[in-house]
Amino acid sequence: MRLDLNKYLADRFHDELRYKESQGPVITISRQTGCPAKNIAKKLTEKLTEKMEVRGNKLQWKMITKEIISESAKALDVDPARIKFILDCEEKGFLDEIVASHLSKYYKSDRKIRTTIARVIRNIACEGHVVIIGRGGVAITHSIPKSLHISLEAPIEWRVERISIKQNLSINEAKKYVIDVDKKRKQFRESFEGKNNDYTWFDLTFNCMTLSEDEIVSIITRTAEIRNFI
Repeated sequence: MRLDLNKYLADRFHDELRYKESQGPVITISRQTGCPAKNIAKKLTEKLTEKMEVRGNKLQWKMITKEIISESAKALDVDPARIKFILDCEEKGFLDEIVASHLSKYYKSDRKIRTTIARVIRNIACEGHVVIIGRGGVAITHSIPKSLHISLEAPIEWRVERISIKQNLSINEAKKYVIDVDKKRKQFRESFEGKNNDYTWFDLTFNCMTLSEDEIVSIITRTAEIRNFI
């Protein structure tokens, strides 16, 4: 397929211009399994929006979770379930990859799916005033000047107990689930930047066992104010 150089250069110029003009603000929240990321993100977007309204700004902060799956699926023209498969960081053998490529006319490789997910997340982040939960957000948006990266952690015993109650699992089942999901989330984040990369570090880390959701939201909100996000 012949490259349309003019279109390529025009698209690149447009992307670079857009990047310079739109650089957040964005807040990413990564969490260990069992930490209340969605509750905190919901309260945070409401609090940030309230702060902006007081200042006469009508822009609203949004929480981004499942939208990433649908937008990535739309961009690739594939079943959203395939995107979720990659987001969940399921392992797939080489033979499965070959079979899938021959069975589907619209086959897309895992690498292409990850690249598209990263592009979707970055585009959303560049629009600004968003809180992105998980999905490798810290690795993908670290270079955006107005970005703040949060990590929610807690002792495993505390998290296991919460998962056990929430999902009606035995303690042993809940512990296996927590360890497995934590591993997959770490693998997904590292798939964008590599293991132990400085770009997967966080700005603020909170212990969800000792700090309430409201306390965490207040600290993040104050940090956002100091950094002129609102």
